[in-house]
Amino acid sequence: MPRLLVLAMIVMCAGSLTAQQPSATPALDYEFFKTRIQPVLTTKRDGNARCVSCHASGTPMRLQPLPPGAATWSEEDSRKNFELLKSRVVAGKPEISRLLRHPLAESAGGDAHHDGGKHWKTKDDPEWQTLAAWVRGATLSSVTAPAGAALNRTAVRIIQTNSAGDNVHIIDPASNKVVGEITGIEVGHGAAAAPDGSRLYVSNEADTTLDVVDGRTLRVMSKVPLTGHPNNISASRDGARVYVAIRQAPGAVDVVDTASLRRVKSIPIKGEVHNTYVTPDGRFVIAGSIAGKNLTVIDQRTEEPVWTLDFELGVRPMAFEQNPDGSTRRVFVQLTEVNGFAVVDFATHKEVTRVALPPIAAGKKEVHEGGNASHGMAVTADNRRLVVDSRLNSAVYVYSLPDLKLLGSVDVGVAPDWVTLTPDGRTAYVANAGSNSVSVVDIVGMREVMRIPVGQVPKRNITAVLPY
Repeated sequence: MPRLLVLAMIVMCAGSLTAQQPSATPALDYEFFKTRIQPVLTTKRDGNARCVSCHASGTPMRLQPLPPGAATWSEEDSRKNFELLKSRVVAGKPEISRLLRHPLAESAGGDAHHDGGKHWKTKDDPEWQTLAAWVRGATLSSVTAPAGAALNRTAVRIIQTNSAGDNVHIIDPASNKVVGEITGIEVGHGAAAAPDGSRLYVSNEADTTLDVVDGRTLRVMSKVPLTGHPNNISASRDGARVYVAIRQAPGAVDVVDTASLRRVKSIPIKGEVHNTYVTPDGRFVIAGSIAGKNLTVIDQRTEEPVWTLDFELGVRPMAFEQNPDGSTRRVFVQLTEVNGFAVVDFATHKEVTRVALPPIAAGKKEVHEGGNASHGMAVTADNRRLVVDSRLNSAVYVYSLPDLKLLGSVDVGVAPDWVTLTPDGRTAYVANAGSNSVSVVDIVGMREVMRIPVGQVPKRNITAVLPY
């Protein structure tokens, strides 16, 4: 047989043998488990108990109990949970892994029965896909499964809480339609978002918790206990902290660490706290108190107060104007029963002027009940406009910056209570607490574009980037 033909046959046989060898079993990544899988175990789904509610006691698959006051597990307990769940999967084969089959609907290939009920109707559910990605060997730095791909597709969303309801609405500013809903948060107040959109945070007045919401599934993953009745919240620029206004005597800002999902500190404030903000440059946390009639400036690095400014009236919402270098130049402060706002020079810590909104138009009915005369304000990202709500007048007013010249006004729904802006600064979303709607306002053309029906008594709203 010619030598070249023999060599060719040897190569072909070697290739065939190589193709028949089974692929290496993927390793199960601990960091992916801790960050992505454990939140699935604490998530509340409509009509279902949480996994941890059953599996922390009384079942063969026994998770570690959650520590008192914690919304997730310690490092030591997470390691134990990891070893436990590793035994419930077949690495590389999610379809035959008991962890994924047992809670999956039988019609989708799941087991016939699960004492904990069926949590996923199809394998397309994002949570099932996340579990499947882990079983296939996904890591946080290299995610090739659909769960990771979903996190790479993001869009701007308006997050609207409903202060007398049990839900939060998600509005798409491209279509001005409600495209999602978070359920089960009774008397939701403030909202904040992780920088990558992986999580939303909502203060829950009914449960005195900070509720942690998955940014893709919009399901409540965890509840962090707080020291008292919460109001508005804000997040640090890196997403590592959430600052919660505690509107309960003696007054505090609760600090929640988003990695451990624990309250790690409470910063004492003179008077119950109404709103908290992080300044645009991320250097300071600002707390405003109605009862204490003050605003307190907290160094975000040390999480200690550095100065306080007293007023003769309660401090309501605020907005921030920046210097060219990004530092805070002025703070615009709404005060109790003032249909307008105070202007504070941040460098000197002094109020420099006070601006009154125009009087209500003739023949238009004033709205006195249900909130402050002027409540809600925002500065556009380019620092060229200030948008101010008037609950008394059921209108929003637009001022130019830095000269604070009135550019115009737009009538909106009844009793506007909060406002958030799109990143381009051209559109305002105004929460109308008295008419259960959100007004979409073109602040360049000075007109109301439309009103979007939402839940009961909408108040706080934010603009966030979420995965879809």
